[in-house]
Amino acid sequence: MRHYMKAYEKFLREFTEHPDPAQLSAVRKETLVQLGFMQHERFVHFLVCILVGLAFILVLGMALYFRTLGLGLLALLLLGLLAPYLWHYYFLENTTQRIYLLYNKLAALEDGIAYPNTDPDGKI
Repeated sequence: MRHYMKAYEKFLREFTEHPDPAQLSAVRKETLVQLGFMQHERFVHFLVCILVGLAFILVLGMALYFRTLGLGLLALLLLGLLAPYLWHYYFLENTTQRIYLLYNKLAALEDGIAYPNTDPDGKI
């Protein structure tokens, strides 16, 4: 998904720099579809992060309370899973936010309206 989102963001950046008026409406509609896919992916990873994080906290608490090696190792394993999930979720969230701004730029190009903050590199 990482490669896919980077490629789509690159496509949108290039398209908004040199827009084709004949394709503007179609690209704008397709971007909404792609954003739906990305939001779904982001939501699933959010749920996974929450569940793994809760499992880590629960097992860590049990490991500290019972002081057993097995629970300590399980807590380390869950931490090892949680860190990449958080890193990937961070990527998903930030990329989706940048694509929202690129969508606003597409809308501004098509509608001729100056939407606020259409710069994907600017602050939200």
